[in-house]
Amino acid sequence: MNPPRVSVCVANYNGMAVLDACLDSIRSQVGQVPLEILVHDDASTDGSAAHIRTHHPDVKLLESRRNVGFCVANNRMAEQARGEYLLLLNNDAALFPDALSVLLAEAQRLETPAILSLPQYDAASGSLVDIGCRFDPFLNPVPNHDPSRPEVGMVIGACLWIPKTLWRELGGFPEWFGSIAEDMYLCCRARLAGYPVLALGRSGYRHWQGSSFGGNRVADNRLATTFRRRALSERNKCFVMVLSFPAPWVYPALLLHLLLLALEGGILSLARGNRRFWNEIYAPCFDALREERGRLRALRTEIQCSRRIGAARFFSAFSFFPHKLRMLLRHGLPQVR
Repeated sequence: MNPPRVSVCVANYNGMAVLDACLDSIRSQVGQVPLEILVHDDASTDGSAAHIRTHHPDVKLLESRRNVGFCVANNRMAEQARGEYLLLLNNDAALFPDALSVLLAEAQRLETPAILSLPQYDAASGSLVDIGCRFDPFLNPVPNHDPSRPEVGMVIGACLWIPKTLWRELGGFPEWFGSIAEDMYLCCRARLAGYPVLALGRSGYRHWQGSSFGGNRVADNRLATTFRRRALSERNKCFVMVLSFPAPWVYPALLLHLLLLALEGGILSLARGNRRFWNEIYAPCFDALREERGRLRALRTEIQCSRRIGAARFFSAFSFFPHKLRMLLRHGLPQVR
């Protein structure tokens, strides 16, 4: 039996409401792309694993006895995948019918391995969310809406295409991240190593934003998120900054970032009259940087020693107006639950 060209890897946790649409969209692809489907069920409690075995017998199912998070789930699937290319796809995402053929054609056209993605559309409204993202100075993703500018700072892990050889070279996701910003890490590491990160301006995927992890969307013109998501996001963005920013820029950037995080945490706690903001989101960032300093130092040395681009090239994917301030002016303080 010939190996597949593409291994579609779906990390699932309690995704019964969205999983069928995701898997059906993979099977409905046009263009005769040889593929396999892997699903890692992360100790779901909603019967997802039994549903897959019964209704999706063509899927290679990996079952975890305990909840291990998005990074471990994808690393396990990548290890088992037989395809030349990996497509990491959220269980709450559904591909347009030509998505795989568009991605494969671009991967074959390029003269170098690259991380690719497609336009992301909100599944509820049908509106364009992003065509990849740039960064603000503090690694907050800034959605790109320009189809003529494919080179971006990162693509969202809800639909992330990568050659398996490049995945292995970069080391996959750091499992100690758990979940959130692992896509940012992988894209920053790829760019530092000289590999393109591109969001194509055609085809696309629909995404029920936040259904797999809570929050991360604008509802009724207010930004809605959760304490857990914000805590992981702020912590892991700090990790990525430490690991990826070239010297000497990393030192003033990190210092300023931490000062602004402390200010932001204090203001939100006072404005909401709730110390949970400081105790559950911001204080853990500082604790984690201290606790993980040895691991961060070792990984930073590895990444920076393999860097093939200069600081100017790395920061070319940045927009220097703070995105959090833009969102505050547009939507007010976030609704956190």
